[in-house]
Amino acid sequence: MTIPLEFIGMIQPRLQSETHPPDKSVVIDKTYLRAFAQAHEAAGFDRVLIGYYADAPDGFLIGSYIAGQTERIGLLLAHRPGFVAPTLAARALATLDQLSDGRLAVHIISGGDDADQRRDGDFLGKDDRYARTEEYVRILKDVWTASAPVSHRGRYYQFENAGIQVRSVQQPHIPIYFGGASQAAIDVSAKHADVFALWGETQAQVKDITTRVRAAAVLQGRDLRFSLSFRPILGATEDAAWARAHDILETTKRVAGKAWLGGSASGAPQNEGSRRLLEAAAQGDRLDKCLWTSIAKATGARGNTTALVGTPKQVAETLLDYWRLGVSTFLIRGFDPLEDAVECGKELLPLTRELVAEETARNPERRLA
Repeated sequence: MTIPLEFIGMIQPRLQSETHPPDKSVVIDKTYLRAFAQAHEAAGFDRVLIGYYADAPDGFLIGSYIAGQTERIGLLLAHRPGFVAPTLAARALATLDQLSDGRLAVHIISGGDDADQRRDGDFLGKDDRYARTEEYVRILKDVWTASAPVSHRGRYYQFENAGIQVRSVQQPHIPIYFGGASQAAIDVSAKHADVFALWGETQAQVKDITTRVRAAAVLQGRDLRFSLSFRPILGATEDAAWARAHDILETTKRVAGKAWLGGSASGAPQNEGSRRLLEAAAQGDRLDKCLWTSIAKATGARGNTTALVGTPKQVAETLLDYWRLGVSTFLIRGFDPLEDAVECGKELLPLTRELVAEETARNPERRLA
């Protein structure tokens, strides 16, 4: 299949990052949110991720607001099964796809942190969460695509004659991205995901897990695309980029405990994605061409915290290396979120697209994952 190239940014309703402690008096800054969304659209991003945390503003409403403030950019709505009935979620997602003129995708997250799950009343263990997720996503797809009312009696959900009047603009259904790096995540993704999402890992790690995911998908008669998340740190020169990287690390350490990081506030990470980032960090601070693990190490890999450091050309060449491994989607966000989105649009995105186009023209076989 043809490997497309997709860039996803991340939207937040206020200024916050590892280096920017949030203003706790402002939870939703509509002016900032609007400027943030429009900056991503102007910079050439294809989508923006709307994250999910138990204490964050509602993603459906944030997505609806963003859709009304933009014209082209797609939405990637993070959604945790278990808190909204799948029949209701199917209607809500289809409605948002209609309101956004077919710009919605959903990022299914089973939940990798027990404490955050319990804030919303979910006390299931990890294995049960993934089993529930499989049933949940299967129901979503059944309701979205059925030509008649659907009834279901399963382990976690039961309902009779469910149907929806509103259908998604995109057919046969809204694209499904899936987060997670455990074997349970791989098994569910193989059955249901359109895109399997990982945090930024070494090229060897990426080759290993994508091979495993492809093998699992083949057993289901399916093929998937892959997404990686990075935090680009760019500079006019390589030295300037690394100087900025070290400034970011020092600021991250200085404001630790004040800045927003996401995930559990203490203890070893429970999710496999964070563990994999820490495994990479144990190999060294600088890996492959320009992968930098120091922020992941300093924060306990809470979130996608590995960076690619260098000039726009160097980082674009590194993204091309991952594309050669079959990665088609890159979720990138900066430590200065709005400003870095603008900066990435100036050179990094167009350079990467140009390199991929040239590679495809020279080697048509690269189109095959």
